[in-house]
Amino acid sequence: MATPIQFIIDNEGHKKSVIVPYKQWEELNQRYEKLNNKVQVLTGIQEAMKEVAHARKTGKKLQALTDFLNENRD
Repeated sequence: MATPIQFIIDNEGHKKSVIVPYKQWEELNQRYEKLNNKVQVLTGIQEAMKEVAHARKTGKKLQALTDFLNENRD
């Protein structure tokens, strides 16, 4: 069964707002948050790869991953 979605329109018939059932809104919001987190992680990885590529070109020494991970173990 399709969830009824309602629109609020202005006097000229243009859609201005959408009304969705609360349960559907919660599901959409959860999906958005998961996708947003995924984008942030992937963007971070992309930036890290650029930093590594730049370091290799310039000969800059970077911290090893194991050193980074062990940094705060104490």
